[in-house]
Amino acid sequence: MPRQVYCQYEKRDTEGLDFAPWPGELGKRIYAGIGKQAWQAWLAHQTMLINENRLSPMDPKHRAFLEERMVKFLFEGEAGQVAGYVPPAD
Repeated sequence: MPRQVYCQYEKRDTEGLDFAPWPGELGKRIYAGIGKQAWQAWLAHQTMLINENRLSPMDPKHRAFLEERMVKFLFEGEAGQVAGYVPPAD
């Protein structure tokens, strides 16, 4: 049976991650309190942030910005709009 966690993003019990996806204490916090679906939602949002803001994961300033946005997205419920993003027309 998959590991269950109370997901702080989805506010419900859900399947937990298989490993800590981030180093350090923040990684432990994510592993303990974020589900797989919430993590996938963050990865999609992160991709938009990287693309629309032309960020480089190699740049320490950009990584710090992404980490700050990740905490807000996953734990504080602040997804925010991605500047420049226009949803595709149906």
